[in-house]
Amino acid sequence: MIASIIAAVAVCFATMLGWPLQAQVVPSAAEGPAKAELANYRAELQAFRMEFGGSRELPDAPFFLFGMGKRPKFLYKAGALISATTGKALQQWPVKTSTIVPPAYCVAITTVAGASVRILEDEEAVWVEENGGRHPLEGTQHPVQLPAFKEYRYPQVLRVLHQELLVNVIDGKPVPNFFVYPKPWYRDGAMMAMCLKATGNLDLIRDWVLGLTEPYDRNNAGETEADNLGQALYLVSLVADKNHPLVEKVLKEMPRFEVDTSGGKHLKGRSDFAFHPAYQTKWAKYGLRALGLPDDYVVPRIEDSYSALFWMDYRDTYVKSQDATSLSYPYLNWARDHFHGLKRSPIGNRDYPLTWEKDASAANHTGMTIISDEYRQQRLAAPHTWHAAEIFLYLLQQKSN
Repeated sequence: MIASIIAAVAVCFATMLGWPLQAQVVPSAAEGPAKAELANYRAELQAFRMEFGGSRELPDAPFFLFGMGKRPKFLYKAGALISATTGKALQQWPVKTSTIVPPAYCVAITTVAGASVRILEDEEAVWVEENGGRHPLEGTQHPVQLPAFKEYRYPQVLRVLHQELLVNVIDGKPVPNFFVYPKPWYRDGAMMAMCLKATGNLDLIRDWVLGLTEPYDRNNAGETEADNLGQALYLVSLVADKNHPLVEKVLKEMPRFEVDTSGGKHLKGRSDFAFHPAYQTKWAKYGLRALGLPDDYVVPRIEDSYSALFWMDYRDTYVKSQDATSLSYPYLNWARDHFHGLKRSPIGNRDYPLTWEKDASAANHTGMTIISDEYRQQRLAAPHTWHAAEIFLYLLQQKSN
């Protein structure tokens, strides 16, 4: 109810400012409903931004990604459907106008000849509808669960965040952004896995988890990050049990980071090039418990700027700290807000994508050139799955009235 009121206010506000909610042209058969859906989505976005932390400007480069889960990845931009992994143009339409509707997973096109075309994705496949026919794109007929999230306050925002997560499962692996990161990260992957568990999509990464053999992902300049140990255990718990061969390796690594104090034993190592013992110990305890393994660790009651990033449990151990925040790494802000129950972190100012990461040292931003060279120049990776996961999991606490 509150979201509906805010949405109505947002529509009026946008109208007063002269913001276009619908293009003032006669729509084609495909674009007519699409424009109405887009206007509704924009109203929800505006309401969301007003309630939470506003928006951050992203490049004005309209695009949409298709290929959720195990499907091949496709990029739509400027009338072209492109293989997102090879850059090869697969189909091109002489476009007069087009409308991208992110929560409908759809692009509606009116050609210069007045014909209607739709590219859309659903639980069955990615489809192209034109000339009165409908056919799936080759290789896309793999099932995926796509809830409508109608019981939540911002269902369309959730649908888009879910898409930003699922489209970054590539070759069965959960990556932060497939354009700039070739490998999964345990931290990002664990957060993605929480979302996939909530939506019935764990099968999409099951084989990757079962195939894990190393306690660390070594993605941050090759460092053996202590939080990876708990994340690895948690990931294994989702699809296997304590007999998975990685579990023994992780347990043998934990003593490397153990510190005994009068308050109890905890882990202390480096994560993101700094010591974060409370955060690392929380992850260790979480992973051990998920597998039903003994746990004699105690979360240290010390200042740790990453402590509030772990909102899933052990909240009573938090010691007031200068919590980690960054507009370049907005997942830090959203995790902190989730922990403290705050609403002050942004999403993107475009319809799509809603999430990003900037200036990450391990990212190869050249990969974003296929979307827009402006993304490369600004060192932006968008969408970004840790960011999407943090917002998604926070919004799952926001049931509609």
